[in-house]
Amino acid sequence: MNFKALLLATAVSGALFAAHAQAAELTVGFSQIGSESGWRAAETTVSKAEAKKRNINFKIADAQQKQENQIKAIRSFIAQGVDAIFLAPVVSTGWDSVLKEAKEAKIPVVLLDRDIDPAGKELYLTAVTSDSVHEGKVAGEWLVKTVGTKPCNVVELQGTVGASVATNRKKGFEDGIAGHANVKIVRSQTGDFTRAKGKEVMESFIKAEGGGKNICAVYAHNDDMMVGAIQAMKEAGLKPGTDVLTVSIDAVPDIFKAMAAGEANATVELTPNMAGPAFDAVIAYKDKGTVPPKWIQTESKLYTQADNPKAVYEAKKDLGY
Repeated sequence: MNFKALLLATAVSGALFAAHAQAAELTVGFSQIGSESGWRAAETTVSKAEAKKRNINFKIADAQQKQENQIKAIRSFIAQGVDAIFLAPVVSTGWDSVLKEAKEAKIPVVLLDRDIDPAGKELYLTAVTSDSVHEGKVAGEWLVKTVGTKPCNVVELQGTVGASVATNRKKGFEDGIAGHANVKIVRSQTGDFTRAKGKEVMESFIKAEGGGKNICAVYAHNDDMMVGAIQAMKEAGLKPGTDVLTVSIDAVPDIFKAMAAGEANATVELTPNMAGPAFDAVIAYKDKGTVPPKWIQTESKLYTQADNPKAVYEAKKDLGY
């Protein structure tokens, strides 16, 4: 689904559910990770808009990237007796106890964007996520195709340690470059999904790799880290997008600004509208007892400099980034 299709789907979905007659207004609590990235901020904004379209009382708790804050928020939502809880888990483990409490209170939990340890699958209603392994694989396959037979040393900016999406995007990228001995990851370190940390880690990579001369490409688990890495490369006298190829994930507006400037090469889109399908699943479950599939998958798309990044940037801003 491209950005135009997403805007249309969102509008149509909103129109349909504006007419939805519920016996009582639903209250949904959302334990959001924080606002560590442009994508995360957009997810929050779009979630609020989707709730408003469906006349849902939506309560958001910002965890500031700390699991203990998310657990406190979930317990608070349980105490308030909300109708459902959305959770974007900062890490994949350590949720069993609090999710059992939600289940005992008969409050369905829906995961957004990230999954938890498979052992906890019976503790939530459904998970609305992308295939993050596939995202990483698309990024790896793009790089393999772009460099051909040229030797290519890759440095990797990983997401938050312990986050399922970071683990999956790493695995997917490794799958994408598998069988191509000329493309290899020479350094890999967490940038914690933030611009500041991405810049800091990239600076260390550049120093360790001959001032950046030994780096062919950067792979970042999200665009915000890549934006930071681009700044580090420019400050080191390198030309990102030319001297060093870049590929990242999320497709936030600022990466398209970098693309338009020739400083970024490719990104894999992660839609910020996870809440829309999640609200629909909760409404169907509450109204009709319809149990959704355990995984509601969102679609991803590769963007490159050939996709008119300036126009994409303008359209992306409409999604609330």
